[in-house]
Amino acid sequence: MTARPIIANTREELSEALASRGEIGFVPTMGALHDGHASLLTRARSEVGESGAVVASIFVNPLQFGVGEDLDRYPRTLEADLMICADHGVDVVFVPDVTQVYPDGDPEVTINPGPKAEILEGAARPGHFAGVLTVVAKLFGLLGPDVAVFGEKDYQQLVLIRQLVTDLCLPVRIVGAATLREPDGLAMSSRNRYLDDAARSRAVALSQALTAGARSGQQGAAAVLSAAEAVLRQVKGVEVDYLRLTSTNLGPAPSSGTARLLVAAQLGQTRLIDNVAVELGSSDERSS
Repeated sequence: MTARPIIANTREELSEALASRGEIGFVPTMGALHDGHASLLTRARSEVGESGAVVASIFVNPLQFGVGEDLDRYPRTLEADLMICADHGVDVVFVPDVTQVYPDGDPEVTINPGPKAEILEGAARPGHFAGVLTVVAKLFGLLGPDVAVFGEKDYQQLVLIRQLVTDLCLPVRIVGAATLREPDGLAMSSRNRYLDDAARSRAVALSQALTAGARSGQQGAAAVLSAAEAVLRQVKGVEVDYLRLTSTNLGPAPSSGTARLLVAAQLGQTRLIDNVAVELGSSDERSS
């Protein structure tokens, strides 16, 4: 029988649960766990080994939701989440309510996420990354993890968290884990459960566009974007917010080498994001 993890609801219970633990591997989540989250838990275990402790948090962070976003309807599936944690060897699950994370209400001191938070998702969701980085910094402070695992699906978030750790000298090693996908290529996401059958069938266009773009990498940046755009234009009901090719650090795309192709689109009431690595050919390679 799978051992049930310790459930900590308060700061005090968390501190007690982590006492005398070895190396701590941390996976912060907002719940509604799926196989993608499970892969992060497995990665955390591989990072700390059997002698370490894997800790997951389940907290729907109000600070990262803007006005009119889906805070109230964000899926909450705690019992199923705890089963997934148990099945993947999690030692401690931190499930605080908002008063444990923000005991004095909205914090007066928050993280300024910098210029990389003003593009892509940040342009569409002002204040989002300030809320994300603030709660991540608070959770790091409460847990003191040695390593934290984040999915590459939220690629901009991953870049910003790495910047947070570097710029504030936080003693946490950040690991990015590959995006897990459905058999048809759709990136796994808690928000996928919002999609009706028609929207679900259209949603796969995002990953198909990214794949088409990545396959055109040796022809250069313009070809990457053109190939991806051609796929998205063929599908009605997919309102593209952005399709952008950047460097791996979200700056301008290089002329050759590794880049990142990112997309966001609205399908009815549901907003989905996805991204993929792209290997760009040099001008010499394209002309040969």
